[in-house]
Formats: sequence, structure tokens, C-alpha cells
Amino acid sequence: MIALLAPGQGSQKPGMLGQWLTGPRAEQTEAAETIARWSEAAELDLAQLGTTATADEIKDTAVTQPLVVATSLLAYRQLLLALGNAPLPATLPAGAPAAGHSVGELVAAAVAGALTADAAVELAAVRGREMAAACAMVETGMVVVLGGAFDQVLERMNELGLRPANINGAGQVVAAGPRSSLQQLTAEPPANARVVQLAVAGAFHTPYMAPAEDALRGHADKVEFASPSRPLLSNADGTVVTDGAELRSRLVAQVTLPVRWDLCMATLAELGVGATVELPPAGALTGLIKRELKGMKTVAVKSPNDLDTVVALVADEQQEA
Repeated sequence: MIALLAPGQGSQKPGMLGQWLTGPRAEQTEAAETIARWSEAAELDLAQLGTTATADEIKDTAVTQPLVVATSLLAYRQLLLALGNAPLPATLPAGAPAAGHSVGELVAAAVAGALTADAAVELAAVRGREMAAACAMVETGMVVVLGGAFDQVLERMNELGLRPANINGAGQVVAAGPRSSLQQLTAEPPANARVVQLAVAGAFHTPYMAPAEDALRGHADKVEFASPSRPLLSNADGTVVTDGAELRSRLVAQVTLPVRWDLCMATLAELGVGATVELPPAGALTGLIKRELKGMKTVAVKSPNDLDTVVALVADEQQEA
């Protein structure tokens, strides 16, 4: 079984959208027209931001989130085209699960048919703007703690009044909270752990984002959510969400709750997933999968050329079924 993964904020790279706007598959999926429509919905020039903008220009939360979601979904459209045009047309079975990290869960929801791609990009834009506004209210930030005993890492964070924003598995926990406390954690980390600074505007996935959660709820209530057509894993606890109304509630609450990617990976293993395909801008989730789920086949889709690898993977699975 193959699972589709969608990365979140922090995965962005300058020019990441450009290669998905050119070539035959881009023309056949009306990529330029689609990005123009999504740009209008997001109130951003996604084409410019995804092609010629610098790293500094795309690190703003209000920009990054819709840009990452748009890139993932544009590539997914071209993946479906590549599968359909293969010498032996292949399809992703309905049982193939989808999961996304943080804002990537909006992509996973669209992949699972729970909301339209247009709605996912628009929600990402609202989410990004409101989280950026919440970050400006209090000076907070995030760091990643690598290594160390999990219990000791959480204990040290608790001592400093920090919260676990992401529990990513593979020996990786993201701490969030006041910058002064993050500086203390960096200076005196838990035993056998090291701390790496993250270039983010504030403490995502903590109560500091409560204003953003409230604003996102008001917008999400106007969006139609359907029941997912394939298993869709929730960031909150790794469970499979089957109801559209519950999904809406979880996506809104996700803004202030920790991302439990460790539990999502555990569910992938329980479901019998043998391979993962990470949509662009890919790499981070594939790295976590490789470290946590040894022996798992992985494809990180970083360019249109990687779609042929995915097609071959899906075709092989169909022949084995």
C-alpha cells in the first residue's frame, strides 16, 4: 500500500513552483490558469512568489502556507495525469491513505476529496495570515530538539514553560514559547540532545495561536467539507478521520494543538503501508519516515521527473495485488 504525504511550513524553497508551471503536463492541467485563480483567492501573486522570489520573501507565514499548499496540489494534479497517461494506466487505490504535516493536512484533505483544491488554498491563505497576525502579538518562537531521551526532553521544556509544538518521531521534538525560554533551552539542552533554531515568526501549534484559531473557524464554517474518500490521518492523534464535520473541527483546532507526526507514522505502519510518496516541496517527511520506519520505500517528489518514479511504484503495486 502507498501513502501520500504533504509537507508543511519550513519545506519551502525559492523557485519551487517554477518547474510545475512549464512542460506538457503543466499545459494539460492548466497549471498557469490554476495558479492565477489560486493567487486571486489567496490575495497573493503565487506565480511570482514561487518562481522569482527570494528565500526571505517566502519565509513570511502569510506567504509560505498558501504557497506550499499550492505547490503540493499543483504537483498532485500532474501526478494524476501521469498515472492516467502511463502505458498501463495506473490509479491510486481508494485505500491509499493521505497525511499532511501541519498546513500540509489541508493538502491531504484535498487529496482525500474532503474539500476542493481551491478551498484548501484559500483556507491556507487565511490560516497563514491569521497565524502571522497572532505571532505579532507576543514575541515567541520555535526550536527543534534533536536526540536525547524523550521524557527528559519534555521535562526540560516543561521546566522552562515551553510547549511541544511538533512531536515528529525519529528523535525530533519542536519546542515553542517565549524566546527567552528558548534561549535557555539552547544554552542548557537536555542530556545527549542538541537544539537547532527555526526561522519562524512565533509559537505555532500552541495556545499563542488562539486568535488565529478563532479567525480560521469563522472562515472554515463557510466551507463545504465532505467525508474523505480515502483514509485521512489527523495530526492531532494519528487517527483516521471519516467524517467531514469532524475534519473541519480538527483542522481548525490543529492551529493550537501539537502536531503528532509520530502517531501519524505509527498509523501508517498499522495500516500496512509499504511505500510513501511525498508531494513537493518534498524531503523533510521522507527523512522522518526513513529514520522511523526502517525499510519503507520512499519517493520524495522534487521535480516533474520524479512523477515517472511514482508511476512505476504504483504500477508495481497493482501487479503485485
